[in-house]
Amino acid sequence: MDRPLNAVIIPVTPFQQNCTLMWCTRTMRGVFVDPGGEVPRLLETMKQYQVELEKILLTHGHIDHAGGTAELAQQLGLPIEGPQIEDKFWIDALAEQGAQFGLPGAQVFTPDRWLEDGDTVQFGEVEMAVIHCPGHTPGHVVFFHEPSRLAQVGDVLFQGSIGRTDFPRGDHASLISSIRNKLWPLGDDVTFIPGHGPPSTFGQERQTNPFVGDRAVM
Repeated sequence: MDRPLNAVIIPVTPFQQNCTLMWCTRTMRGVFVDPGGEVPRLLETMKQYQVELEKILLTHGHIDHAGGTAELAQQLGLPIEGPQIEDKFWIDALAEQGAQFGLPGAQVFTPDRWLEDGDTVQFGEVEMAVIHCPGHTPGHVVFFHEPSRLAQVGDVLFQGSIGRTDFPRGDHASLISSIRNKLWPLGDDVTFIPGHGPPSTFGQERQTNPFVGDRAVM
């Protein structure tokens, strides 16, 4: 069976944030999702898999997800798409975030395209849906490829956990609503790549996640 989308997870920075190289298997054109840092390593991975990069996609503006974005975009002349504009204050504070968390070198940038709920992003022949999922940050978005049943969820949901909401403009009720009302309806069979840790499925998390599983929210 022809698989239109492939993905490789590259944990970067001391936060072990899951930067993902995703590409269209028919055209070998792809994207980096959330290039948080270690740009030389990301470039080596891109060369290893012989992917021609089209753009950078961002789920949200925290430094462990966006810290390497400006450097990568400048080196390769790439456009940046995402997150939703409510995360602008996080991107504008990347230098301060870097100083706070010991990740120097992050540069402020302006995305070429802010994303909204219902938008799509494209690379090669792949089209992914954009789902606005606030809570961890106000402008957080999720990318979903329906044919592959694959979602890139950033820090909304993890295997056995959910995103933090104690950062500025985080909101626990909004996060729970995003997961229950926007992610669960996509289907139990959807595999998701989180911002940290191993992939899981929505069905597995509905059964076992102590924070947002079906038993936790009854």
